[in-house]
Amino acid sequence: MKKMWPYLKNKFLLTTFLFIIWMLFFDRNDLISQYSFRCKLHKVMDEKAYYLKEIDQNKIDMHELMSDNQHLEKFARERYLMKKDDEDIFLILPEKKSEETSFVE
Repeated sequence: MKKMWPYLKNKFLLTTFLFIIWMLFFDRNDLISQYSFRCKLHKVMDEKAYYLKEIDQNKIDMHELMSDNQHLEKFARERYLMKKDDEDIFLILPEKKSEETSFVE
């Protein structure tokens, strides 16, 4: 303890130490808050990149649909199950696996 006493008497060192503790833990922009803000920023930037990619893909699809009637008809048939007046559409859906029920007696 006697070896540390001169350092504790030094007001500049003590003030610097208290300032660092205050900035790391008690300030509004402390280390934990900065880390959480950085995580949120990365998440938002990833979402932005995803949505920009989706917008580009939608623009390409829209241009393709507006330029050719065959693509438009194909899109309407596949997506919205549209049909001509003299056509019938049969949907073949895969069977859902039913869960086996066991009766406990």
